[in-house]
Amino acid sequence: MDELERLDRERRDADRRYNDALTALDRVVVGFNGRPLERADFDRTATALLQCLQQITAFVDSKDRHLDEGVREGLRTLAQRLEPIAELRTQVAVLNRALRGMTRDVTAQSPASNQPPSPLERPAGVDAPHAAVDPADEYKYVGFEDEFRGSADAIEARVRVYLPIFEGRSDVLDLGCGRGELLSALRTAGVPARGIDTNTEMVAVARDRALDVARADALGYLQSLPDASLGGIVATQVIEHLEPAYLLRLIDVAGRKLRPGAPIVLETINPACWLAFFSSYIRDLTHVRPIHPDTLQYLLRASGFEQVEIRYSAPVPEHMKMSTIDLSAEVLAASDATSQSLARIAHTLNANAVILNNLMFSHLDYAAIGYRI
Repeated sequence: MDELERLDRERRDADRRYNDALTALDRVVVGFNGRPLERADFDRTATALLQCLQQITAFVDSKDRHLDEGVREGLRTLAQRLEPIAELRTQVAVLNRALRGMTRDVTAQSPASNQPPSPLERPAGVDAPHAAVDPADEYKYVGFEDEFRGSADAIEARVRVYLPIFEGRSDVLDLGCGRGELLSALRTAGVPARGIDTNTEMVAVARDRALDVARADALGYLQSLPDASLGGIVATQVIEHLEPAYLLRLIDVAGRKLRPGAPIVLETINPACWLAFFSSYIRDLTHVRPIHPDTLQYLLRASGFEQVEIRYSAPVPEHMKMSTIDLSAEVLAASDATSQSLARIAHTLNANAVILNNLMFSHLDYAAIGYRI
């Protein structure tokens, strides 16, 4: 027997008991037959009325539980019916990305295509990490970004927070630029910038937006540049995809390629927030290693960057955090043992909620920001 059937049976039983109690009360009242009432009559009436009221309460409670479960069951049924739509939406999105890639390939192979190569197109260089996704499946990862990271417009709105750091600078390089959200924001702000990415489909998507992007390995590309030639380096949601040795080398080389006083911004998932780690981080199969904020701050300092700060972003919404208990002023001021016990329990629970919120539900992302000496 499922939950809805059990609650329906309880509702019918409560309805029967209520009707029986109402019938008993009616019999008591009818039994007076117009005669003068005695004390025993009042007692019988009060007892019958009390029993009737009790059954009314039980009937209303059982009906409410049945209605609540009916709503939940309806929502579960609706979710099951909508699941194929969600699956179809994902499949259509991925097929759309694949079709765009095939169309670009055909256009590129056409003799009529006179598109010049991007000025950023360089050899992959040495020390390139192994590709996390097979080139034949790169379009699927673009679809993954579309579904789980958010739309290009939504991400561009988020990364605008970094624009003041690059204001008035030039030759900014976006490592692992993806779909080009930050490059688009920098272009709108009048900051000359270019980007690289190892994912061919990501590069194609960014180029479709008329952004200056090339397919290249980050470390190999940086090593090919003259020292002190960049006015800024940024990498958002990239370093968690890198092996530790590669990341260490990348930060060291970046320091040499930046001009004195130029900024570096490295944004990543915040593994110190349990929700971020157990959702955003482990969801992406291309992630290699989480990086604690203290660790990244140390790595930048150890590579010669100064004024290194950690800036947190994407706070967990309040409705997702653990709630605290608010006792009334009367209870808090009361001196009886029960009130004092309630106050101590509430204080302990609230303190624990604060601790768990700081561990589990703080900020989903952070950025380490430093400047070349």
